[in-house]
Amino acid sequence: MATDAGNPIPRFPAGFLWGVSTSAHQIEGAADEREPSVWDAFTAEPGRIKDGSTAAVACDHYHRHREDVALLAGLGVNAYRFSVSWPRVRSGKGLDFYDRLVDDLCAAGIRPVPTLFHWDLPVGLDWLDRDTAARFAEYVTQVADRLGDRVTKWITLNEPAEHTLLGHALGVHAPGRKLLFDALPVAHHQLLAHGLAVRALRASGATDIGIANSHGPTWAASTEATDVEAADFYDVLLNRLFADPLLLGRYPDGIGELMPGDVEADLKVIAEPLDWYGVNYYAPTRVGAPQGAEIEFGGVTMPAELPFSVREIEGHPVTDFGWPVAPEGLTELLTAFRDRYGDRLPPVVITENGCSYPGVDDQERIAFLDGHVRALHRALAAGVDVRGYFVWSLLDNFEWAEGYARRFGLVHVDFETQERTPKASYRWYRELLRAQGPTA
Repeated sequence: MATDAGNPIPRFPAGFLWGVSTSAHQIEGAADEREPSVWDAFTAEPGRIKDGSTAAVACDHYHRHREDVALLAGLGVNAYRFSVSWPRVRSGKGLDFYDRLVDDLCAAGIRPVPTLFHWDLPVGLDWLDRDTAARFAEYVTQVADRLGDRVTKWITLNEPAEHTLLGHALGVHAPGRKLLFDALPVAHHQLLAHGLAVRALRASGATDIGIANSHGPTWAASTEATDVEAADFYDVLLNRLFADPLLLGRYPDGIGELMPGDVEADLKVIAEPLDWYGVNYYAPTRVGAPQGAEIEFGGVTMPAELPFSVREIEGHPVTDFGWPVAPEGLTELLTAFRDRYGDRLPPVVITENGCSYPGVDDQERIAFLDGHVRALHRALAAGVDVRGYFVWSLLDNFEWAEGYARRFGLVHVDFETQERTPKASYRWYRELLRAQGPTA
């Protein structure tokens, strides 16, 4: 197991959740056995996916889930975060698959942690439409009624910030809209859907509910007032726009009046108490004043008209996605959340953390995970109530607009043969969990 200065990774508390995460559209395949999603429509448009691929087969997890549960069991995790495909449930037979998956996880002693929306909105629904939030709550009730006798830990939404920004503001993800700030209703309706889902889950008897929000520290490009102001604005959009309503029951100053409907009434629903708060962490972002031109960053073209510009972070290695490797950002983020939200912040679970690197002998991924687990322990030692850590991801998969070019998995997947090969990082994580001792 990798060490830092000769020291093993510190022990985490008993009962800590150690897991891995996936999402339905990225691994399941079997697209002909469910209704289409907005991602199916998006990938059918020429030029949308960089390698021209689709997720029609992906990792074929729908037909190979028992092989993948065996990989989970061999890894030694005590929790598995997956997502339920809304389009598959709407097809009429989808819940049979999730029934089997949950049964097999429970038989292996692995806690199932389903995410109820991970971007694969059924075709015909639209987050610009308020009614989609109500339809989501109906679907959540359907899933909870079927799986709630075995599933106790639930996640409502995954990364509403990215789904809003990339899918509706910049147009690089499904459904491919370029609305810029006119995409704000999408954020509001997802948050409303979350609140309605919490109520639906509570009505079904659930007592362990969270959300998976993406967050990262925003580092100003300089101490110049224009850079600091731009960084503060970016931080509002990517962090506080989604955390403040959930944890404080209000939007940041100036945002609420831009949202549709009776915002004050909606906020009472959005701020339904959570049992824990999920954080997806990948990297900090360096932000400065606008530069008057389009900027390509992390595979995304940032339009010139935005009131900020994203800059490179110097002095840090980068993943093959071009993202900076900065474990200290995780400690900074979590302690900042503790200071900002105080007793309004429930226990925290890192619901995603990972990196893209090629190859099976993935020493760079091991170094990344080693650094971030240590950074998480530093946050824990600083008084942040951290209850779990999930690596993204179990399998190499369909990485959205990047297609199959980016590999985040602990397990290598040959997409021609579907052969699974555990990587060096799989073995490293397995040894970490063994060293941590019993996790029940």
